[in-house]
Amino acid sequence: MNALKIAFITPEAVPYAKTGGLADVSGVLPRLFAQSGHRVKLFLPFHRCIRNTYPQAERLDMRLEAVVGSKRYDGSLYYLHDKTSGLDVYFIDNGSFFDRDELYRDPHTGLDYDDNADRFIFFSRAVLDSFRVMNWGPDVVHVNDWQTALVASYLKTTARQEPLFHKTRTLLTIHNMAYQGQFPSEVGLKLGVDPSLLKAPGAFEYWGKVNFLKSAIQLSDKISTVSPTYAREIQASNDFGMGLEGVLKDRAADLVGIINGVDYAVWSPQKDREIPYKYIPANLSGKKRNKLELLHRAGLPLRTEQPLFGLIGRLDNQKGLDLISDIIDDMLGLDLQMVVLGTGAEEYHQLFERIEQGYPDKFKAFLTFDNELAHLIEAGADVFLMPSRFEPCGLNQMYSLKYGTVPIVRKTGGLADTVIDFDEKTGQGTGFVFSEYDSGHLLNAIKRAVRLYGRRRTWYRLVKQGMQQDYSWDSSARQYLELYHEMINQSS
Repeated sequence: MNALKIAFITPEAVPYAKTGGLADVSGVLPRLFAQSGHRVKLFLPFHRCIRNTYPQAERLDMRLEAVVGSKRYDGSLYYLHDKTSGLDVYFIDNGSFFDRDELYRDPHTGLDYDDNADRFIFFSRAVLDSFRVMNWGPDVVHVNDWQTALVASYLKTTARQEPLFHKTRTLLTIHNMAYQGQFPSEVGLKLGVDPSLLKAPGAFEYWGKVNFLKSAIQLSDKISTVSPTYAREIQASNDFGMGLEGVLKDRAADLVGIINGVDYAVWSPQKDREIPYKYIPANLSGKKRNKLELLHRAGLPLRTEQPLFGLIGRLDNQKGLDLISDIIDDMLGLDLQMVVLGTGAEEYHQLFERIEQGYPDKFKAFLTFDNELAHLIEAGADVFLMPSRFEPCGLNQMYSLKYGTVPIVRKTGGLADTVIDFDEKTGQGTGFVFSEYDSGHLLNAIKRAVRLYGRRRTWYRLVKQGMQQDYSWDSSARQYLELYHEMINQSS
């Protein structure tokens, strides 16, 4: 394949800024492309956390301009070069928009910043202006989620006739349909697009509002999501498409699902720097020692004959916490122990605090964010609980497989694509899967796991089958590159 000029646009990327899985994807893919010999430029806002952590970022002698409504804003461009991969990283700066404590929400109110529409209109226009200032016409512009969707939309509207972008193709990746960038209709006047696009059935209009994600779904050359099953689900019903299922179905021929990968240099028991004892499939003694360490840290009795369940993540209904709430007493009536790590809805903070008091020898909740503890739970738990209502891709179930921590998941999105239900007759499978979003079905899956844990030879077979799974980024990156070339080879 010929070397491509790729612009990867994201609101967050590790190691620079992170609130969720989007940052992990954005931190890995561009580097892999650069290491493969492609000319890659990564663009993201110059958030305060980046400004403070990377003072070596070089301010380039390039002045950017971006119009938001009737106001013209100046911007600056900062630059870092990743020597390991050859990736060029660019930060779009405007202090009034991005020099803030958090990326999207006001930490004092817990609500989205009032000017998020203005912030990302500015960012999108400034990215395009940086292309002009550098006189760089990408072959592919890859945007991610609603915050950067307008870059693709502008390339197909206001910037369509510019010679610099004549051969540029656009890919939108949707990481979670729950977040779409919906704003009041008056925001449309700030976009600077043809007014017809702001009225039904225009690309930017959505039930009398403006929808940034919808515009890119309709206007991008191709669309991807982060798992094949999720790609089908978001076209099928409002439960997954969140109101845009019809728009997505209209683009079905251009919509693909590519499962996210795992960075096994960070998330594998052989290499993990965060866990006290490393281990391999052929020798699981290190996992047993990690379990003892986790039980000790949680202040739980050392009942090694019982399975230890782990749960890590955002504590809300999307993650199936309502199901767990329904059965938590029944669950803890079984021969098991459980450790939870995460923050979220206050109702679940209160629930887990109550459960901890009621079952001090069985249950511990760490209501915080702790990366080291997250690694220890993956390495020390026997079972990982992930009964999500919906899950575009999910990473923890793939981490769990590699750590020999058997996942219990609902058959949805990326969970359906990565975990195979264990069949006791054939001995094949990698976890426990239930289909209906129902607390009784979840409890049955938990009982299956507890019962099988007592059959140690069968359990270890299940564990090792999970550890043999490979969800590295290589396959995913190759699929993205094939999609890029497909777009380029299509007539405009």
